Amino acid sequence: MTDTDTIHCVKLGREGQKMKRQPYPGELGERIMANVSQEGWKMWLGHQTMLINEYRLSPMDPKARTFLEQEMEKFFFGDGSAPPPDFQPEE
Repeated sequence: MTDTDTIHCVKLGREGQKMKRQPYPGELGERIMANVSQEGWKMWLGHQTMLINEYRLSPMDPKARTFLEQEMEKFFFGDGSAPPPDFQPEE
């Protein structure tokens, strides 16, 4: 693994495998590409799935997409994206 294959991941707080392509469009996608590792992105995908399921969101709904984009921003670059207040993770 060379230096160009790794990135300091803002989510993990350590070096990780760089993503091969931008995972999301636009400026937010560019920031994610420059600051998030593959492992950090996988963490988001799991969190996003939980949000979609718990809030019963439709990815086709523009309001749901806006909500998920805001949560993605918080997940990587803010205070974090919280699960729904009544969410109980499976044991």
